[in-house]
Amino acid sequence: MTLRLCHITALACASFTTMVVLGSPQASTAAALTSLSEADYGVRNVCAAPAPGHVSCLALELVARAPLAQRHARALAIVPGARALAAQAAEPCEPIPTAKERCFGLRPQDLHSAYALPVDAPDTQTIALVDAYNDPSAEADLKIYDEEFGLPACTEANGCFKQVNERGEAHNPPFPKSEQELSEARLGSRVKREEAEEAEGWTLEMSLDIESAHAVCNSCHITLVEANSTESSDMDAAEQTAASLGATEISNSWGGPECEVSSPHRCIRESAAFEHPGTVITASAGDAGYLGWDSPQKGYAEFPASSPHVVAVGGTRLLLNEAGEREHETVWNDGGPEGRGAGGGGCSVTFEAQPWQQSVADWSRVGCARNGRAVADVSADADPYTGVAVYDSSSSECVSSYEEVHWCPIGGTSLASPLIAATFALAGGAHGVEYPARTLYENALDSPGSLHDVTEGSNGECDNVFDTETAESGCTSDEETSASCPGLLICQAVVGYDGPTGLGTPDGLKAFEPPVGGGAGTSKNGAAGGESGSSGTPYYVPPPAPTDPNPTTPPATSASSQVRLSQLTLTFRALVALNSSHPKVSRISFTFVSNLATRLTVSLRKRVTRHGHLHWQTLTRALQVAAVPGHNAVRLSGHGKLSRGTYLLLLTPAHGSAATFTFEIG
Repeated sequence: MTLRLCHITALACASFTTMVVLGSPQASTAAALTSLSEADYGVRNVCAAPAPGHVSCLALELVARAPLAQRHARALAIVPGARALAAQAAEPCEPIPTAKERCFGLRPQDLHSAYALPVDAPDTQTIALVDAYNDPSAEADLKIYDEEFGLPACTEANGCFKQVNERGEAHNPPFPKSEQELSEARLGSRVKREEAEEAEGWTLEMSLDIESAHAVCNSCHITLVEANSTESSDMDAAEQTAASLGATEISNSWGGPECEVSSPHRCIRESAAFEHPGTVITASAGDAGYLGWDSPQKGYAEFPASSPHVVAVGGTRLLLNEAGEREHETVWNDGGPEGRGAGGGGCSVTFEAQPWQQSVADWSRVGCARNGRAVADVSADADPYTGVAVYDSSSSECVSSYEEVHWCPIGGTSLASPLIAATFALAGGAHGVEYPARTLYENALDSPGSLHDVTEGSNGECDNVFDTETAESGCTSDEETSASCPGLLICQAVVGYDGPTGLGTPDGLKAFEPPVGGGAGTSKNGAAGGESGSSGTPYYVPPPAPTDPNPTTPPATSASSQVRLSQLTLTFRALVALNSSHPKVSRISFTFVSNLATRLTVSLRKRVTRHGHLHWQTLTRALQVAAVPGHNAVRLSGHGKLSRGTYLLLLTPAHGSAATFTFEIG
């Protein structure tokens, strides 16, 4: 007989073969006395390291390596002092381990308890999850996950779930279009087998993204946008589609090393795909420690987390008490010779920090040369030893040899990104803030304690062997810091802002809601708390927020009164005009759909280089437009002509999320 049983603190189950009958008292006693250490578990990268020009998903699976696993699965990541008590309590995962018994990791209720979160958003929010390849069983897997934990159904039929390709087309998925196509590819040529293996890893990533987002925000709609491949161009196209479909939050649980200093323009060009003012965009900071020291491609921060347009999400190790409440949270660093992962981070070599990041009290101690963008902004649970339970029927790695359970314990900053995106959704989205990371920094200034400040640990380099007794790094934080960033905060946790965990982890929703009055202490240049302290020009200085011509109009707060813009596109006449030399501004016309009558502020901006950094320069005077419910057509005014370059069309409603459209001339 083969059993799949669970380890008390590792949140994983191992398979073993025995001839003992389940009801035997001897078997029960022997199991109670058996002691397993964390050495009996390992960590598997769900996706392979990215090739040049490609990205990789950042999910990590906790796998059992021992032939025997102890049957105690009473608690999740219990603090070390409580392990003996938990072992005595001995709630076994038998005869069949279940996710609701915490046999495979954290449950939705554990996440809500740990981070003090509600389960529903105040109005309709749509979380888009950008991934590569296709998961034929994504909706079916979510159904089983929801039933296991008693969550509201989220299906295509009830309008909650949507699955589209990188062009926004439903029912026309990329490879593999079906389970049969995937099975055939596994038996095909070497190239087909490699593609099948890569796609299979992404199906587990998609299950993690979908299920963790729905676990945190039960009322949120979910849109899965599937890129044709892991090529950066395909991922960028999927990102643009996610924004064009009206997502209020977009999560990106993937990335690769930031572009080298010798070719920064590629990273700058790709960063445009993540510039959608008024939409919350989160990105994983990486699973290989500070500047990727625990990976073959070391030396750079993770991109797109390093983009100044996104909320960069770092990773922590979350320990809970017996009641399921947060007991302790530190920087995640299980790296070393065995490569068990560590939260990513570091200073960008391409982008400058936004003014609000440069305004943190300890910015001068962070250590980013030339005021480079620091990763991360915020953080959440990512250690696979304290990860979440994920259901994925497509992955053979998750199949129990006892019964096809298909549950996996998963971590990585792939978990942290959708957790933060869903937390923003619970708070109602961006609330009109162009770059929502700014909200976090202003709240850290105006409402100290609105985030849980993680003050212990480092994601710096460690060459010592992983500590199998505590499931922690074999180095002290001082050793990790001295090896990577001596005297600096970019790789060590401290009181206040630091690189590995940013401003901290969720503690309720206050930090994710707009500050009262728009943020006390906001200076003219957009930095919270006064001057940014930058010796150069910031990568992006946000323009003043458009003023409401009728200030007596109350802000929209309900789903029925929230303005949503969609289907923003240039007209055919405009496209023809753009093919000519130096088209006139007045030839730029576009259409869009609005769900409500509203006033819009329309502006046209051009990407320009100043002092070695890129900026959006506003070209035309703000145009005020009265939109009607349904289809609208607008033409810009002005006698100027447009030269070659990249342009951004920005539509900002008085109340609601902004919509953008990027195009090029020449």
